[in-house]
Amino acid sequence: MSYCVPGRGTTLAIQLLILFAVAACGRTETGTDAEEQAAAVENVEAMAREHAEDTAEPSEAARVEPQREVTAERLAYAEVDDELVYGHFAFPSDMIEPLPAVIMIHEWWGLNDNIRAMAERLAAEGYIVLAVDLFGGQAATNPEAARQLMLRAVENRDSVTSNIEQAYAFVSNTAGAPRVASLGWCFGGGWSLNTAMLFPSELDAAVIYYGQVTDDETRLSPLEVPILGLFGSEDRGIKLESVQRFEQALERLDKDYEIQIYEGAGHAFANPSGNNFNAEYAEDAWNRTLDFLRDRLGDGTG
Repeated sequence: MSYCVPGRGTTLAIQLLILFAVAACGRTETGTDAEEQAAAVENVEAMAREHAEDTAEPSEAARVEPQREVTAERLAYAEVDDELVYGHFAFPSDMIEPLPAVIMIHEWWGLNDNIRAMAERLAAEGYIVLAVDLFGGQAATNPEAARQLMLRAVENRDSVTSNIEQAYAFVSNTAGAPRVASLGWCFGGGWSLNTAMLFPSELDAAVIYYGQVTDDETRLSPLEVPILGLFGSEDRGIKLESVQRFEQALERLDKDYEIQIYEGAGHAFANPSGNNFNAEYAEDAWNRTLDFLRDRLGDGTG
């Protein structure tokens, strides 16, 4: 892989970003109420229990080199609470015309080296990838720090929503992506679904790795976004019953979805740094993700 150094490409991106006006875009109300907020806080505590013995350090299983040369850089894509937000922006080095884009949303550890590596691995498949930062430039190195960062994000939902909205505008308008998907793990999995609900007719696909879901048909009804959900049957944080209710709601509403439940898998089965990592399931989930994105976004050739 290669990394961009400041030059014409970066200068142009910065100029485009300035012209883009990173101030908050028009907001879409999600109708978040006290019950949703309580559920989100409960999810934070469930994640804390699930990750109590985990570390943020990726194992050797995470060190998969992209199969295509990738250009990647730290790039501002939004302004939230009067602060620029920087994400990890990656794309195939041989890209000529804008490719479909994926908004990649980190797990509860934050935008760390593991997520940056995954962004580049996905970019090598023929996508523009923007790995967003929902934690204000911070990444946790221990479970308690991650808990605090996730809790702060939950308590500042409007700021996170603005962040996602601007990420969508950035890849669509500034990067010129013809189609856009969201993808996230854990905390990011829940926000991948939220992204679909923020853009129920605009987003082209959403991938949810063991994220918080809902069976509220009022919230799900507007969705025109194809959904791929990947869950573990033994996940004690995102319980199987909640996934089944989510699936049943999607079925009743006649939505376009695929739900894969891995028998015996716990939470974060695709996270190489976690105690629940399952290499076989992780590889299968990744292949399903690639197939789903190719089907919904195209084959990475534009």
